[in-house]
Amino acid sequence: MDTAYTWLILGIIGALIMLGIQFYSKRVLTTKKIVGITLLSLLVITVGFGSIWASIGHSFFANQVASSIGWAPGSPFQQEVAFANLAFGVLGILCIWIRGNFWTATVIGVSIFLLGDALGHISNIFVTGNYAAGNAGAVLVLDILVPLLLIGLLVAYRIMEERAVRSAIKSLERSL
Repeated sequence: MDTAYTWLILGIIGALIMLGIQFYSKRVLTTKKIVGITLLSLLVITVGFGSIWASIGHSFFANQVASSIGWAPGSPFQQEVAFANLAFGVLGILCIWIRGNFWTATVIGVSIFLLGDALGHISNIFVTGNYAAGNAGAVLVLDILVPLLLIGLLVAYRIMEERAVRSAIKSLERSL
């Protein structure tokens, strides 16, 4: 298995562990709570720690990373990508403490970044025929899959939040 999938798998495992803790502590597991916990785990582990890991790679192992992408070592793009990854890593980890629209902003930002990366990889495949593993392999798949997963979970979570608020308002109105 390609190591690129590691952070997505760890995010899913983190969600399963947190859901297991909720279940065994006899807490009610609603669909909204399951979606919220899964989204948080992916934001913190997959986006947060995964992006920091990518930042380390682009900073300290720049030549190896460039080679895996099929690009010449020594390109200044490496440091720029490292700082972008570091920024998204910090945002992902901050999702532990900052909720609400911060999650939305983090999902939007990292999705634009990753989908933009995917377009760059696809363009590089067509223009130069670059099928290096770091350009056309698992990284390309994840650059598309992770944003779609995050956006889907976020939309579902927001819809469930809105329904819960409407239900609470109706319940309050009935009690008056």
